[in-house]
Amino acid sequence: MRTVPAGIARPEYALTGTPSSRQARAIRTDDELAAMRVAGRVAADALIEVGRHVRPGITTDELDRIGHEAMVAAGSYPSTLNYRGFPKSLCTSVNEVVCHGIPDSRRLQDGDIVNVDVTAFIEGVHGDTSCTFLVGHVDPASVALVARTREAMHAGISVVRPGARVRDIGKAIEESVLPHGYSIVREFIGHGIGDQFHTSLQIPHYYDPRNDTVLLPGMTFTVEPMINLGAAGVAMWDDGWTVSTVDRQRTAQFEHTVLVTEDGHELLTVPADGRPADVLFAVDPVGADARPV
Repeated sequence: MRTVPAGIARPEYALTGTPSSRQARAIRTDDELAAMRVAGRVAADALIEVGRHVRPGITTDELDRIGHEAMVAAGSYPSTLNYRGFPKSLCTSVNEVVCHGIPDSRRLQDGDIVNVDVTAFIEGVHGDTSCTFLVGHVDPASVALVARTREAMHAGISVVRPGARVRDIGKAIEESVLPHGYSIVREFIGHGIGDQFHTSLQIPHYYDPRNDTVLLPGMTFTVEPMINLGAAGVAMWDDGWTVSTVDRQRTAQFEHTVLVTEDGHELLTVPADGRPADVLFAVDPVGADARPV
């Protein structure tokens, strides 16, 4: 684990690894929302900084160092660090790894895809975002998967407004990706977020009529679909964290933290210039590389 300067405020689990079991509020206060915009900006900036270094030959542990230093330099604590014992400051999920990949000595290779998931804790709240990056020259099927996963995330976000229901998000995501023959991971979903990394609010990325929670102004949560080229099933590695596709085909993910506003929604995980990583590194389904556009 990397170290965090003593002057940086820590979440309640930083020393023990155990998050609080207290009941979370669904609606954020104005002060919390102001803080979450700060946390979201810090996470977005760190994700972009990591993305600028994605290239063949770099290790995922080096990407972890870059993200860690960016978050610490901004005065934030990397939220994943020691969360339930997770040993690193961000997640790097390569190719068939769906989520929670642990940065290590693996070197990225030309043609890989890698999801980088960054969460920052500052001013008492968390901001959570991720982006799947292309490593060098990537095959067209993987490029299309990445591009359409990004589209799926934004399709889900587009229906967020007061009075909508959680199931509407999953329905929009399904309508975006299922016609292309992709599958949607069901075991891992979006979640409420605020002064706690994960709250009880659940945001499935598939349609289920039972997901009838009404969205209200002030709710904050992540939308983070994980889309597979092959089957939807997943398998857990023996490290207790890394999750891969059951058939080892590739998978992609994008994520933003979203606020339900009085008349729609707001993305909280954006940098000051309004161009988050999924915009800055956007790719076209017909083929592109990982250089910023």
